[in-house]
Amino acid sequence: MNRVVLITGSRRGIGYATAKKFAKNGYDIILNDREELELLEKNKKELEEEFNVKVLIEFVDIAKEDEVIRMCSDIKREFGHVDVLVNNAGIVYDVELEERTVAMFNETINNNLTGTFIMCKHIGSMMMHQKEGKIINVSSTNGINSYFPTSIDYDASKAGIISLTNNFALAYAPYVNVNAIAPGWVNTEMNKDLPKELVEEETNKIYLKRFAEPEEIANLIYFLASPSASYINNAIIKIDGGY
Repeated sequence: MNRVVLITGSRRGIGYATAKKFAKNGYDIILNDREELELLEKNKKELEEEFNVKVLIEFVDIAKEDEVIRMCSDIKREFGHVDVLVNNAGIVYDVELEERTVAMFNETINNNLTGTFIMCKHIGSMMMHQKEGKIINVSSTNGINSYFPTSIDYDASKAGIISLTNNFALAYAPYVNVNAIAPGWVNTEMNKDLPKELVEEETNKIYLKRFAEPEEIANLIYFLASPSASYINNAIIKIDGGY
């Protein structure tokens, strides 16, 4: 029986790169997103054909607890267990502070932070029942030491994810390892429309003088889910090329 990984926000970018990394290593995959069902179906086909693993699509809004509860029922029926949860789903609105609306702020917090809480609560409960599991939360250097008023709610949500990680690691000890990664700049869809001047300015701050590729972030996520990281718990690991 293959091990099973559930990845939120897995239609592209870090999420899909992570799905490919786990599939390459024999994991069955649960792809989750709330947008672009056709792209998820394309991803499912690619993973199944290239890696010969089972792939389940869960077209679910993780910020809605009733939908997550239904997803848990699907997972129990299809696989019976989840070994690894990767909380990757995230949104951002890059607008000037005076243009930020309360609706924007609430949507970002709801999706990024509340969604992560709901997933940790319900999938983590399954793992506690199994007495085994790994949870990797995708935070950001924006939640640690990189501050951008144009993404103030995103930054707050990513700082909140670090707090969730600390608390769930304690709550789920000793059976479930709960860690977070904090990527810096990554070449993803989220960052493709950044102003050229900002990209140049930020690249110059990075010791390695480039943005990360999604696959490099996926490598760290996979390591934290592997037996090699069995004693890593309640850790927040920056992956930013030096900044």
